[in-house]
Amino acid sequence: MTPPGTPARPAARTGRLGLRVLGAALLLSGAVAGAYITGRVSAERALVTPDEVNTVEVAQKAIQAVVRIDNRLQRERLQVGDDPIDTGTGFFYKKDLIVTNYHVVQYQESLTVTLFNGRRVSAKIEGIDPGIDIAILRVTGVTAPATLSFGSSARLIPGQKLLTIGTPLRIQNFVGSGVFSVAASARDLNRNDGFANEVGQYIVTTASIQQGNSGGPVLDSRGAVVGVADANVSANGLIPGVIGIAVPGDLVKQSLDDLEKIGVPQRGTLGVTMVDLDNLDPALRQLAGLNSSEGALVDEVPAGTAAARAGLRGSLRNSKDQLLAPLGDIIVAVDGQRVRDSFDVIRLVAAKRPGQTVTLRVWRNKKSVDVKVTLLKRTLQ
Repeated sequence: MTPPGTPARPAARTGRLGLRVLGAALLLSGAVAGAYITGRVSAERALVTPDEVNTVEVAQKAIQAVVRIDNRLQRERLQVGDDPIDTGTGFFYKKDLIVTNYHVVQYQESLTVTLFNGRRVSAKIEGIDPGIDIAILRVTGVTAPATLSFGSSARLIPGQKLLTIGTPLRIQNFVGSGVFSVAASARDLNRNDGFANEVGQYIVTTASIQQGNSGGPVLDSRGAVVGVADANVSANGLIPGVIGIAVPGDLVKQSLDDLEKIGVPQRGTLGVTMVDLDNLDPALRQLAGLNSSEGALVDEVPAGTAAARAGLRGSLRNSKDQLLAPLGDIIVAVDGQRVRDSFDVIRLVAAKRPGQTVTLRVWRNKKSVDVKVTLLKRTLQ
């Protein structure tokens, strides 16, 4: 023990000497074993490749911006034996704003966010965009330890490395890696939850996206967000899928900007309700002079909508809510692209922005008619 008043300088000098010796030993062992040091990573050359170094460096930096989201569900939504907590993932894109999936926070009674270091804070919904399954959360009393920026999802190349960070099986800070496989039409993916019907194409990846990953970032090798993890594709509901799907980052970034500035997304919409021709009584189709079941029948056309201003014609129903002949307009193509059902119409129109014009080929009075619709700005309901 050093007596009171005795200078500590000799001990510090001894410490520096020890560090020099230790440093020399590390250099010597590195030379012998072929070790090298880069960034925050130090390991034997035979065990670490430049790609592994990149993976670790991107993950270590990004993980600080990723959070676990616990959604305590409304009591009326629960059945006996249900877990009252749904868990998902999100990430800071601004100092107090978090992006996640809408389905992660739907039916919430309260929301809790857990930072990468275990700190927990409450959160509130700031904005929602069910059309692409995105929501914004705001937190108070804490500042983001780090934020993530968006890259370009349109520039992804098949085979390009992607990383995911999330909370699968409630395991926080889980890092997965894989590649970008393909941009797949939303039609080709089995989704029946009613969300994201305005997503034209998904990012499909081999990077791990499982239950709990929803809302987490999909990152490229620069650490930029190119997608938001959304779901996995499986052969059935019992076997988790190995194919992950994500909402393209370009679409998410556009939505976040719209939600912050206007409060609602500004993708194109006709404002009508539709019925798939495949769901119509064949006799009604025959009365309309149609031999095909492809297309979408315009059902209701509310006043003031883009469709109403363009003169699109709706359908009539009787007191039993049954469709009557003659039917309203039947949309068979959007901007020259044939449609199979209302889903096709919705996603093709959603690719436009307010002020743009879309040309609908409709079947009216047993003949084809082109109707030009100028899309309107969406407003808060």
